[in-house]
Amino acid sequence: MKSRLIAVATVVAVVTTGCASWGDNQKKGTGIGAAAGGLVGALIGHKTGSTARGALIGAVVGGVGGTLIGKRMDDQAEKLARELEGAQVSRVGEGIAVTFDSGILFPFDSSELSSDARSNLRKLADSLQAEAQTDVMIVGHTDADGSDAYNRDLSERRGRAAESFLASIGVAPSRLRSSGRGEAEPIASNDTDDGRRQNRRVELAIYANEEWREEAKRMSSR
Repeated sequence: MKSRLIAVATVVAVVTTGCASWGDNQKKGTGIGAAAGGLVGALIGHKTGSTARGALIGAVVGGVGGTLIGKRMDDQAEKLARELEGAQVSRVGEGIAVTFDSGILFPFDSSELSSDARSNLRKLADSLQAEAQTDVMIVGHTDADGSDAYNRDLSERRGRAAESFLASIGVAPSRLRSSGRGEAEPIASNDTDDGRRQNRRVELAIYANEEWREEAKRMSSR
């Protein structure tokens, strides 16, 4: 399965997204918040249906500063889309969302990374190390088969497995955080095999760290 590259930009301060070209992403941005990941990602994620997308929207700087970040994110997203096998790479706000079908990363009902997963994550790590001013949120998801508690635990273990592997091959642990949402954020119906397959996924949000956001703001105010 080839990587698909989808450009997505945020519009207005209400949490709304739409399709756009790479150039459009460089021009758009909204000042929704300064912090990303953790609580902010979860809160905005509740509104958007995606904790990873919420983290990206929460990290938006906006204005000229956001344009400066967006240009570099465009280049990184294009490179990831070429190199990652079986991943969907999207530009969201001023960041990058990477979505893997969990079947590419993990055997069924397991949190042990497959050989393909390790290969993909090594390529991702190379990209992250080349752009050291970013942080990463990793979010595991499952379908609705089984209990909510079991699915939440499995998704958390998968998120931690990806986080631990990235750290083990050189990505600074301070840049990484992971969580699991279990069956809470479906992107398709759990009533069909195809829908359940789509819901079994791992999402990564790559966004400018706090220092880079502050630097971009200072540069844009000169």
